[in-house]
Amino acid sequence: MARINLLPWREQERRRRQRDLGIFAAAALGSVLLIGVLLKFQIDAMIDAQGARNAYLEGQIAVLNRRIREINELEKKKADLLARMGVIQALQESRPEIVRLLDQLVDAVPAGLFLTKLQQEGGRVTIEGRAQSNARVSALMRNIEASAWIGKPELLLIENKDETGTGFSHFRLRFEQTRPASVKADETLALTLGGR
Repeated sequence: MARINLLPWREQERRRRQRDLGIFAAAALGSVLLIGVLLKFQIDAMIDAQGARNAYLEGQIAVLNRRIREINELEKKKADLLARMGVIQALQESRPEIVRLLDQLVDAVPAGLFLTKLQQEGGRVTIEGRAQSNARVSALMRNIEASAWIGKPELLLIENKDETGTGFSHFRLRFEQTRPASVKADETLALTLGGR
């Protein structure tokens, strides 16, 4: 005899499919949630690792910035020392020049003329004084021009004795200190020989 299944198999099959679909959906949702949680942990770990690297780099940058500041301070000290050495060397070089200047000035000043003020700014010298006549001032200028260590006289001011009321003309004169070429060559040779 033939067997006839009178049970509602279609209903059972539908329920089984729905149950399988629910299990599959729940498994898929669980897998997605698990992957999401794992990705979150992985990203958090990567962010923490990058934060640690950034903190290390910031620490190294701070150390380098400190070293750069120290180097800049040393460079400033070096520049200050070099500037001081330059000033000292310039003073050492100019020490005999004032003696030569005064010596040459004494030789250049003619009789009947006396100086009241002497001012030096670098290689330029300004003098003021009194003279019995303008011819004495002209003689002073000629003597300065003829000197080996001073030259280029320039008359800035002259007041006649009638205007001063003292019987002397008041004058102001500027000239430059120079160095003869033979002295420059001798000093260069002395520096070369001294440096050996």
